[in-house]
Amino acid sequence: MKRLLAACAMLCLPLFATAAENYTVLFKTQGAFQDVRDSVAMAIEGKGLLITHSNHIAEMLARTGKDLGTSKQVYEFGEQMEFCSATVSRIMMEADPHAIVLCPYSIAVYKIPNDAHIYVAFRKPPTSKNPALKKALADVEKLLTGIVKDAL
Repeated sequence: MKRLLAACAMLCLPLFATAAENYTVLFKTQGAFQDVRDSVAMAIEGKGLLITHSNHIAEMLARTGKDLGTSKQVYEFGEQMEFCSATVSRIMMEADPHAIVLCPYSIAVYKIPNDAHIYVAFRKPPTSKNPALKKALADVEKLLTGIVKDAL
């Protein structure tokens, strides 16, 4: 029975968030970076959302590292996709207009050198004492988690 449970856990591994700092929700999987990145993009678009910008973080760090006198490779590959949900964002900002700083949402896909995993992560929405904002932020996290689970 223990072996069966262990096998089930291994098969479902990509769907579980790994332990991370409290500022991020982090998933890990295996595969080709581009395939995982494309799956995340399709999952975002599959929710009817538009990717408004992609930040090529790994390339930027490699390029600027030379100017800063450092050669440490932080990522083999790393991209962050930005997007927004008019519905979820509107509810969030009606609850608190200052929540504008939480948009756009972003999901990062990256590979760290000497690590076989591909990581998919997003910023964990903050907590709030405002009940309406608290619910809206839970909806943001549900949206982002759903996108990642759809992709993986």
